[in-house]
Amino acid sequence: MSSPVLGIMTLYLNEHRALEERSIYRRMILEGRKRGLDIYVFTPADVHPGGKKIEAMVFHSDKGWSREWRSFPDIIFDRCRIQRNRRFQQLLAFRQKYGHLLFLNRPLRNKWTIHQTLSAKSAFREHLPDTFLYQDMSDVNRMLKASPLIYLKPINGTGGRGILRIERNGSETNTVLVQGRDQKRKIITPRKVHLSRLGSLLQNWNMKDKYLVQQGIQLQLPNGRVHDYRMLVQKNGEGQWELTGCAGRMGAEKSVTSNLHGGGQAIAMQKLMKQWITDEQQRAEIYAAAEKFGIDVATFLENTYGSLCELALDLAIDKSGHIYLLEVNPKPAREVFARIGEKDIYFKAITRPLEYALWVYRNHANAIRPPQSVKITKPVKRVKGKSATLKRSRKSPL
Repeated sequence: MSSPVLGIMTLYLNEHRALEERSIYRRMILEGRKRGLDIYVFTPADVHPGGKKIEAMVFHSDKGWSREWRSFPDIIFDRCRIQRNRRFQQLLAFRQKYGHLLFLNRPLRNKWTIHQTLSAKSAFREHLPDTFLYQDMSDVNRMLKASPLIYLKPINGTGGRGILRIERNGSETNTVLVQGRDQKRKIITPRKVHLSRLGSLLQNWNMKDKYLVQQGIQLQLPNGRVHDYRMLVQKNGEGQWELTGCAGRMGAEKSVTSNLHGGGQAIAMQKLMKQWITDEQQRAEIYAAAEKFGIDVATFLENTYGSLCELALDLAIDKSGHIYLLEVNPKPAREVFARIGEKDIYFKAITRPLEYALWVYRNHANAIRPPQSVKITKPVKRVKGKSATLKRSRKSPL
């Protein structure tokens, strides 16, 4: 019996067919093979124009990476992240054409739509910072009046690109400090700006209908660096959501975000939280509450948008221990756990999608297997007073 085939779908980073997570995919392929799962990697650009074959990337321990023409996989694991180029347009066309195939995960919407979706559930509202879709400067001014600290974030941004932090100056009421990163993640020079000139400064960021104005949470540690927590929740081999792990992240010096790609540092959650919350019992309660919250969010979003396999939640915890959801990432990286030396969690983060894929394959195969036809034999004559019976073949389980 042939092994089920999982296709990991991603996007090339450039015209030279570079891949961002090649080492992770290699590990997944090798671990999948141990579990009876045949895995290859492909992009929408690798699909043959005839639509029946894929020029897949395969890995063998003795030969390394190579190309093979393969049939479409039984299951697709979508690892494609947003790009602003023709490769992303190829992805959208692929999803539209092959949307009937079996996917482990479906795409989520942008940050604004997700915020609105989560806001519809009362249990989540207290964990969401006040957020508006930027229309004009009145939105920025309104938020600055309500909160001394705000963030401006692209609705489709990743990796800290294009984020601005604006904070009112306590001693100079009409002055704000503007910090952030440009679209290439480069830290911009902090600037003190009079409120009357803030609008002209923001014009260069082309924010109309593309940015969120969000209440800021004070997260600066005693060393002046910002911090937050990356929580990874995944489906297990029984199709249930579970917490895989949660790690702390501390931003680089002068950075307004904690992203690792932007120079942030990974720190074990308990070690980082000790610098923020000194009471051990309170830390334990926060961790338990965060775990339940993460699983509840994942369940709710899956019920809203369709099949999901894993989610990363970026969480902020204020000085009182209140948990805020800063962002949801449906295509999470895993290296944060490797960086803090939690090898078991890192291994689990890699293998859980494979175990879930096998569960999906088995259950999907059972669901589509047609029942055996019912066979009716001739009535049996009465024997020793017993009534005649009809023999029926047993139906296969659905």
